[in-house]
Amino acid sequence: MNLETYYEYCLSKKGVTEHFPFDEDTLVFKVGAKMFALSSLDKWEKGQPAVNLKCDPDRSAELRAEYDDINAGFHMSKMHWNTVSINRDVPDGLIQKLIDHSYDLVFKSLTKKLQNEIQEL
Repeated sequence: MNLETYYEYCLSKKGVTEHFPFDEDTLVFKVGAKMFALSSLDKWEKGQPAVNLKCDPDRSAELRAEYDDINAGFHMSKMHWNTVSINRDVPDGLIQKLIDHSYDLVFKSLTKKLQNEIQEL
């Protein structure tokens, strides 16, 4: 997976916006003003891409046990976030499913009113 594919996949989801709230390096994707994916652009340029994604705690434990390149979220809640190294042992299809899962978790945490507004986009 390359940066463009990752970027386009995240932005293809309803109601998603991109931000740089921390610095000029950390690209953050949000739905309803809540983060669901973030990544260092510098790491992509250096050939060490990784993405932080929200994940159900039970699923996180399973994924971390199965894949060497899925670890507790770097600078995030270790229980609710994973850092997934890109172009390593995690297939691109699974990465897309994990992006979907992260988006869905955050979307479901939004108010019903906001969910409805996003679905109407």
